[in-house]
Amino acid sequence: MNGSGLNSRGLALALVSSLTFGASGVLAKPVMAAGVTPVQVTSARIGVAAVLLVAFVAVVRPRALRFTGREWWLPVGFGLFGVIGAPLLFFVAAARIPIGIAMLLEFTAPLLVALWVRFVRGTRLAGAVWWGMAVAVAGLAMVGEVWRSLQLDTVGVLAAMGSAVCTAAYYLLGEKAAGKHDPLGVLAVGMVVGAVVLAAVSPPWLVPAGQDTTLGPAWLLLLCLAFFATAVSYLAGIFSLRALPSSAASVIGLLEPVVATGLAWWLLGEQLNAVQVLGAAVLLAGAAVVQVAGNRAAHVGEPLPVE
Repeated sequence: MNGSGLNSRGLALALVSSLTFGASGVLAKPVMAAGVTPVQVTSARIGVAAVLLVAFVAVVRPRALRFTGREWWLPVGFGLFGVIGAPLLFFVAAARIPIGIAMLLEFTAPLLVALWVRFVRGTRLAGAVWWGMAVAVAGLAMVGEVWRSLQLDTVGVLAAMGSAVCTAAYYLLGEKAAGKHDPLGVLAVGMVVGAVVLAAVSPPWLVPAGQDTTLGPAWLLLLCLAFFATAVSYLAGIFSLRALPSSAASVIGLLEPVVATGLAWWLLGEQLNAVQVLGAAVLLAGAAVVQVAGNRAAHVGEPLPVE
């Protein structure tokens, strides 16, 4: 296959990943509104996705499921931060603040990665990275309307920022995974780790999924969340990174907040005002600059995309 064909396939997969990940909040929020807690939603989502992904990897690449004693920290870290921390805190945020704002706050993760690379690893970054961060922070202030802070739920905002921290950790773990082990194995086993931990707190088979929601039966939304917005999203994201440079895949991933906001407006009636829409555009532009400039200057690695 020529380079053009490879890039076209990678672009298509990255778009599929962004579109399906972007739908996660819209699928989960009506279920939570019907009385299912964020922990229960996450447990059901990850439990079903873990079964699907382990079965898939066991068929197509069984060797990827084998880990040595020195490698187990990768799927464990992936499970704790990427599988449990990032989506669970995002769902807590989505239950309390508009989905678009929750996802935009989560997407400050690239800025946190840039700060880690600069001050922990001691890697000098291009000046454009810092300009991009300044622009993104200004956009974030506009989205959150910090001058009217009482309008947004404090717990929801803190949960969204916590999701950003977990997502940043996930990006950095993804870099290690790409160099040390097959990413498919890290993904599948990490899902199992997350599913086991969540099952100990909230068994997925006990999740009350018989209620009706504004978008249909809760069990159907949970199945769609596990299959389309989890299993398909993660797989498409991983395979896209085999055909696209990480900078391009990361920028395409910034479509997720746009998709989430659009679906929340269309299906749930959530709207942003003009200032927040402008702030969203500014934040995405700044984050895109950070991603592109940061990858050129420091080659942070190839993170596995996350919701």
